[in-house]
Amino acid sequence: MSQTMQLWAMNVVGRENLALSTVPIPNPGPGEVLVRVNAVSLNYRDKMVIDGTMPLPLPFPFTPASDMAGVVEKIGEGVTRFQEGSRVISTFSPDWIDGKPNGNARTPPYRTLGGVYQGMLAEYVVMSENWLVASPETLDDIQASTLPCAGLTAWFALVERGGLRAGQTVLVQGTGGVSMFALQIAKAHGAQVFVTSGSDEKLARAQALGADHGINRLQGDWVDAIYELTQEHGIDHIIETVGGENLSHSLRAVAVHGRISVIGVLEGFEFSGPVGELLLKSPTIQGIGVGHRRALEDFVRAIDANGLKPVIETHYRFDELPQALAHLDRGAFGKIVLTRS
Repeated sequence: MSQTMQLWAMNVVGRENLALSTVPIPNPGPGEVLVRVNAVSLNYRDKMVIDGTMPLPLPFPFTPASDMAGVVEKIGEGVTRFQEGSRVISTFSPDWIDGKPNGNARTPPYRTLGGVYQGMLAEYVVMSENWLVASPETLDDIQASTLPCAGLTAWFALVERGGLRAGQTVLVQGTGGVSMFALQIAKAHGAQVFVTSGSDEKLARAQALGADHGINRLQGDWVDAIYELTQEHGIDHIIETVGGENLSHSLRAVAVHGRISVIGVLEGFEFSGPVGELLLKSPTIQGIGVGHRRALEDFVRAIDANGLKPVIETHYRFDELPQALAHLDRGAFGKIVLTRS
């Protein structure tokens, strides 16, 4: 094995400050493993961290991105969870194993890879064995790399926190990574799935994946369309990926005692909505900060049992990060992944 590797890092926020450099390959210490990174999945959050629109206390020089899949190359003293050759994926919030995350009302928890902790855009990473989960046996590394953030977010919203049941209605907004995972998870649980998008072409692709109804949000009031399609029942569980004033539309669309999972901040970090619907429908509005390791392990088992395949629009070489970020700016159907070759 070579003694050096390449990694992406920046000394100040802004994608123009990202540089690909060659550094020594680190060695694992006690309780740590060295992982050969084979694939890194990009999330919208990664773009926000790089561009500085999600201000975090980053440790400079800083390597972005939270999601990777790879193979354990070396193990440190005392490691018991993995061995050399084990296929692994990262966990988004590495200190959050189960239950409630650490934190309090004044300082909510948000210690994540690629934001506070160093990220995964390197050919090799050293991590605590507790920060990793075994990859699904039924997915390759490119597919598995999409699970730690987007996949787990959808699973945590619908299954871990949402208690999704067969026969319920689920609305996914847009056709990005979280939304396409939510579509597939909901269908696997026997739910009826509605998708909103401003693109008829993307709606057709979503319906080919199993969505029951596609609604072009640019062609009339999509909430009225929901009322008609559900015979006035509304949506039992909404995957709210937009944020901002869009929450008001979700409150109109949600069923009585339904659930809205607030995930995205595309329209900013402030949100608003009508109090009438909130009081009279009494929905559960839950914020989803991805999820814990135990839920990711549950999700991996479900994938191997049900044959779910992540939706990946395309992948780029590791050295093509600028092109991948530009693609993320344009919007992707599903996920974008970086690979070693």
